[in-house]
Amino acid sequence: MRRFLDNLYGAAGLLAGLCTVGVLVSVLAAIIARQLSFNIPGTDAYAGYFMAAAGFLALASTFKHGEHIRVTLLLNSLNPAGSRRLDIFALAVGCLLAAAFAFFSVKLTYDSWLFNDISTSNDATPLWIPQTTMAVGTILFFIALVDELVRRSRGVAAATSQQTHE
Repeated sequence: MRRFLDNLYGAAGLLAGLCTVGVLVSVLAAIIARQLSFNIPGTDAYAGYFMAAAGFLALASTFKHGEHIRVTLLLNSLNPAGSRRLDIFALAVGCLLAAAFAFFSVKLTYDSWLFNDISTSNDATPLWIPQTTMAVGTILFFIALVDELVRRSRGVAAATSQQTHE
């Protein structure tokens, strides 16, 4: 199960990287088209879709690699048992918030599909398509938080960014 989850987070991180390349390609296409005096409709919208997808798909991988910002001042001032309890509490609260975020992201995507919402810009993209990456990203982030909560509850130390880069 550990290998599956790590591969899942890694695949989402890889997709996030590809979406970042998508932002670059969209912006470069718009710049080149403008220099050649023609317009490619929707490049701004697609750059935005790719940017949002990159951000959401990277949440779980970034979290599991210990790269999210953590305020450890309070954790470091407590004894090990108190620090562990506070960390578990913070992860539990994070799980609740991520579950709500995932639920409403999925609901938004489903509603957009159900009502055939389309982009108001000139690309007229069905909005459920780019919103799917948000829903998938928030679900994976929720899974990563639950995964870490279970690991920390079992006494496994939290990953730091230095540990994951070694």
